[in-house]
Amino acid sequence: MSNIVAIVGRPNVGKSTLYNRLTETRKAIVDDFSGVTRDRHYGVSEWTNHHFTVIDTGGYVANSVDVFEAAIREQVEIAIEEASVILFMVDVTTGITDLDDEIANLLRRSKKPVFVVVNKLDNNALLADATVFYSLGLGEIYNISSMTGSGTGELLDEVVKHFEDEFPEENTRPKYAIVGRPNVGKSSIINALIGKDRNIVTPIAGTTRDSIHIHYNQYGHDFMLIDTAGMRKKTKVKENIEFYSVMRTIKALEEADVVILMIDAVEGIESQDINIFHLAEKNKKGVVIVVNKWDLIEKNNKTIKVFEEQIREKIAPFTDVPIVFTSVTEKQRVLKVIDVANQVYQNRARKISTSKLNEVMLPIIENYPPPSIKGKYVKIKYITQIAGVSPMFAFFCNLPQYVKEPYYRFIENKLRENFDFSGAPVQVWFRQK
Repeated sequence: MSNIVAIVGRPNVGKSTLYNRLTETRKAIVDDFSGVTRDRHYGVSEWTNHHFTVIDTGGYVANSVDVFEAAIREQVEIAIEEASVILFMVDVTTGITDLDDEIANLLRRSKKPVFVVVNKLDNNALLADATVFYSLGLGEIYNISSMTGSGTGELLDEVVKHFEDEFPEENTRPKYAIVGRPNVGKSSIINALIGKDRNIVTPIAGTTRDSIHIHYNQYGHDFMLIDTAGMRKKTKVKENIEFYSVMRTIKALEEADVVILMIDAVEGIESQDINIFHLAEKNKKGVVIVVNKWDLIEKNNKTIKVFEEQIREKIAPFTDVPIVFTSVTEKQRVLKVIDVANQVYQNRARKISTSKLNEVMLPIIENYPPPSIKGKYVKIKYITQIAGVSPMFAFFCNLPQYVKEPYYRFIENKLRENFDFSGAPVQVWFRQK
């Protein structure tokens, strides 16, 4: 299973700033007002060769103080259940608040490793104030400044010691994960494939609790289906359904070879879908996009083309992804989803001989060499495919440092034009000859 690090705490203690630092992005919006983080943010991070997913649990928009605190409490509960390690963030400038106490109570009862992260120690004068947090009874405290980054290295050194070792299991059958926001029809498509109601399907979003592994072996197909989805009880605060399903999705996504991302034709592709898509791409998984509930859309002869263009625009630059339009309730094109997933699985595992690569790519490179920089010309001598979970190619040349981003994209597009890698992320490296 993947290692998930969840950052929990009351609003405005600096969770998003730490998240941005760990994932080296500026994705989470950072502001001095409490409760700015509305979307759930999750990104990939690495420390001393340990890869892990970071989740910023974020604040809430709710107006009523009680609902607001209930929502935070609930996020902490979900994080305790799903995460490998929990970072409990507190603010040295405000000391311990009632909400901190309450979160600490929940965490003390959990069996998960919890790190008390005392933030905003921007100068050493505040060190004495930090010791008050020992009284939370959660063990050692870690003083950091998520603004400047001081102290985060020592914290991560300790965090990675609690990770489970990732032993890739022997993969004999392809694994396909069906992911997407709640209520897009993930369980329904599985029931349609298997031909019986294996999962409970209700029109209420978030009724599937665990990710379920199903062995599918009919019509000449043999693979494992991972049905994610993700909630415990429908009575939970609405916003947390998303958070819970995100946790589930990340775990399933890391196990899978091909990610079948289902989106709702009525609602279109939303930021959460794009997040999941890029996470699958970063993890080098094959991707198929399935637009479900297509029967509910009024169509003319251009509808599909327009819809596809909108999707490709939003998932750029990795747009070489198959898109299948289905209606699970009408049993339209359900088996096609599996055919396409099988094709993507093969594309992701495709090996191209060195001779074929050079024969096809060298003439293209000769016609369109990398632009010269400061009078220096890059000469590419030969190309080979490197062993990896998804297609990776090394281009050996004299001056790899002079090859810029647009040329990487040009080469990737040419590889895709000449060899079928639809749905599979392709990596291109320029190496010193």
